[in-house]
Amino acid sequence: MKIVNEQESEILTDEKIITRKHFLSLTGKSLIGTAVSTSMVSDLLAQEKLKATSPPAKIPPAQDAPIELEAWKSDVDQASAPLPTPLAPKDRVGYAVVGLGHLALGEILPALSSCKKSKLVALVSGSPEKLEKVGKQYGISPENCYNYETYDTLKDNPEVDVIYIVLPNGLHHEYVIRGAKAGKHMLCEKPMANSSQECRDMITACNEAGVKLMIAYRIQYQPHNRTLRELIQKKEFGIPKLIETSNNQSSANPNHWRHKKSLAGGGALPDIGIYCLNTLRFILQEEPSEVFGYVYSTPGNPLFAEVEELVSWQMRFSNGLIANCATHYNVHESRQLRVLCEKGWYNIDKAYAYKGQQMQKAYAEGKIGYQDQLFISEINQFAAEMDHFSDCVLNNKKPFTAGEEGLQDHIIMEAIYESAHSGKPVKISSQPSFAELHGPEPILD
Repeated sequence: MKIVNEQESEILTDEKIITRKHFLSLTGKSLIGTAVSTSMVSDLLAQEKLKATSPPAKIPPAQDAPIELEAWKSDVDQASAPLPTPLAPKDRVGYAVVGLGHLALGEILPALSSCKKSKLVALVSGSPEKLEKVGKQYGISPENCYNYETYDTLKDNPEVDVIYIVLPNGLHHEYVIRGAKAGKHMLCEKPMANSSQECRDMITACNEAGVKLMIAYRIQYQPHNRTLRELIQKKEFGIPKLIETSNNQSSANPNHWRHKKSLAGGGALPDIGIYCLNTLRFILQEEPSEVFGYVYSTPGNPLFAEVEELVSWQMRFSNGLIANCATHYNVHESRQLRVLCEKGWYNIDKAYAYKGQQMQKAYAEGKIGYQDQLFISEINQFAAEMDHFSDCVLNNKKPFTAGEEGLQDHIIMEAIYESAHSGKPVKISSQPSFAELHGPEPILD
């Protein structure tokens, strides 16, 4: 349902009628002996619009140093992480979570309770019963519980700094743009939207409103995948030559939004296959130059009347590396990533899961072959990505996984679908650098 944005209507009124008193309030100057041009008025109104939509600047709170306790561990044991240094609740960035489905209730809201720089302050849902129950569970006052008709009034709530969109993919475009016009920073679940053009619209809207936009690629904040990227960039085993990766799961409800084309944008590829695509771009810090895709759905299966069941694709990189990727919506859960290099290989089991990653590497020295298990401490991926975005808000930094990162995935996914339809490889003309797509590296506690 479309709601007329109150802020827009006020600005339109100002553009039609501008009084002498209002103009003086904008300029802060006397008009005596001054010629007032139409361009002057337009420029000032544009400035006022920016002030109306851009969130107020936040003064970063001082970050306390970790409390130092007496040493007790031996150097031969794995070192512990630094002690937590959470901000005081009053200094944390306030989040409004939009959409109370499986992901929000199962992962995001619990993660906010463990964040160090972020806090839950508002909820948005189309279900009054769910909104009331969840609001009570998390201590959210009734006045901070919104529905989709009152969503735009978040602009009047100073407690809300960030809006986190956790809606079906097909609604990301509308609600990110409306949230940006409300003057709030936007965190949006992946996939970013249903098309690359929608992604461009979202980036433009956030830029025009002067707010930050980040896409919730939690894997880029996950320690095992970050360690893999570090080892690849150091060329520990030389240059990667072949990558095999897949992300698979089963589904059973044909009426779920994930099986409706208008809400999901596609099937297995944009929902779970995107993890293979985005993670490879992240660990390699390179863009594929060409893709070749294949799509299949079992005839007559109601689960796949609108969206695809299987997508298998290859990505070719400029240095000759080939990545074999697959994603399936109708097999037992399996999430694997293996990188074969000149002198060894790396493997991550449960690579794209919320937790439980296991990482191995194999290599040889003379007559002895080694296969080592890397024991890497887990973190809450959702809390890590939200605290990173909060740090960006507090310190005015570009997010690590900005909107341009989400756009690039859509450009490549569209090429995969095009290849599957034509039966031919498709070149990827968009080749931005890693630095163009990413902000400063996140500091993960």
